[in-house]
Amino acid sequence: MEQFATYGHAIVAMAGMAIFGLVLSPLSAMRKSKLGLAPGAEPAADYTSEVYRWHRAYSNLSETMGFFVACTVAAILAGASPFWVNLLASVFFLSRVVLAVVHIGGIGKPDMSARSFVYVAGWLACILLALLAIFAVL
Repeated sequence: MEQFATYGHAIVAMAGMAIFGLVLSPLSAMRKSKLGLAPGAEPAADYTSEVYRWHRAYSNLSETMGFFVACTVAAILAGASPFWVNLLASVFFLSRVVLAVVHIGGIGKPDMSARSFVYVAGWLACILLALLAIFAVL
């Protein structure tokens, strides 16, 4: 596995995302269960509700994880610059941790606030990872 050693930060970021999701899932589910919601049910869309904010933190992580892993693995397999792949993967991971804190803490308004800007930082990191993969192949 020496060929992947230079991508250590990106690999750790992917593993960190998985662990983060595995931790957020039961924490969110326990809060929904206290409201009497069935497994898989969504709480009412109300950002003043702590339960909804936990649900959104977990949902956002789940919704973006596949794109992040696909872009990161593609960049690694294409042999893109390890510096940029590691940096962008780390930025994405940190943006999702910060986004969870923003969601759970109820920081800002539902849109066009801290939540939106942190989300876009991670989104942009994924776009750049995908472009690194494409340009490395071409």
